[in-house]
Amino acid sequence: MAKTNNRNRKRAHVTQDEQLLETPKLDEFKHTDTWRVFRIMGEFVEGFDELASVTRGISIFGSARTLPDSPHYAAAQETAALLVRAGFAVITGGGPGIMEAANRGALEAKGVSIGCNIELPFEQKPNPYQTRSLTFKYFFVRKTMFVKYSTAFIIFPGGFGTLDELFESLTLIQTRKVRNFPVVLVGKQFWGGMLDWLRGAVLSEKNISEEDLVLLHLTDSPAEAVEIVVRSQDVLRKLDNTVSSDIT
Repeated sequence: MAKTNNRNRKRAHVTQDEQLLETPKLDEFKHTDTWRVFRIMGEFVEGFDELASVTRGISIFGSARTLPDSPHYAAAQETAALLVRAGFAVITGGGPGIMEAANRGALEAKGVSIGCNIELPFEQKPNPYQTRSLTFKYFFVRKTMFVKYSTAFIIFPGGFGTLDELFESLTLIQTRKVRNFPVVLVGKQFWGGMLDWLRGAVLSEKNISEEDLVLLHLTDSPAEAVEIVVRSQDVLRKLDNTVSSDIT
């Protein structure tokens, strides 16, 4: 009986993502995966509807484990406040750590503070500093919202999730699935080793090009991070005006 109860408790923490990615049993997909498509579609519809008015969003990524007394927390909070004062909305994963810091900075600066939360069996709980909060069951739906409603990515130190968001963003830009907007890494000491590895081992094997490395900006300064974003928007605006005039 005790073993059965333990199994039930473990099963209660299974997320929708985990269920979706499980290898289906024979004929089981007819009763599960095909119908799950409608739930996925519903998440896309809800996300698009809730965020339709966001045209100047900036996604801020970083560790959920960063504590409020960390310098990275303070830097993320300051960065978000500066973005709001520059006319941007702040988008995070809606959880603790760096996400909380960014949402807090945006809210305290009286700006738009959006949290795209994710259903997880541990660690992720919505922080209280959001003016607009969404909760997703599927990571890939959530990631779509980050990309679709952002014009830049600012990335603070973090773990696997942060690295996943970083390299997926770079891949989308490199393959021209999204426009070439900046990816700003905040924290020279933290990110420096990774950039050395990219410039060394990865570039020397010709797995990336020099142009790919230009996609990344490195700084320790919240003000400089925001300046990079603002400058990129000015460049894109000029390009849009040029294209419009050529068409007319």
